[in-house]
Amino acid sequence: MPRTWKDNHALFLIVIGLLAWIVPGGGHFALNQRRRAIVILVTVVLTFLVGLYAGSIGVIDPVNAKPWYVAQLMNSPAVFFLGQISASGQFPVFGRAGEIGQIYTSIAGLLNLLCIVNAIYTAHLEGLKGARA
Repeated sequence: MPRTWKDNHALFLIVIGLLAWIVPGGGHFALNQRRRAIVILVTVVLTFLVGLYAGSIGVIDPVNAKPWYVAQLMNSPAVFFLGQISASGQFPVFGRAGEIGQIYTSIAGLLNLLCIVNAIYTAHLEGLKGARA
């Protein structure tokens, strides 16, 4: 019978993955890897903000740019709400600035996806160590 939620390995991995997605670096922070969590948070958020600065909120386009939007969603669930705001059409974006903004925000999301996978893998390894002890 599990004593804590960390004893349920699958639940532990899901929680770490969700924390890593909700806040970039959150999964590593929960695993007591504070420095790595801060580096991930700063890197992902700054890359995302540079993309928004270059192309405005209009680069998050859930209607006309679905593949880019899926990559952008990997940043955080907050992107969903930004997509709802930009879907109103009040923030049109055209030209090279829009393309660059879209690329930056999508790269930030894909980078965070790598960090989510790393957090889950690290949590899995820690769970295996705990099972042996």
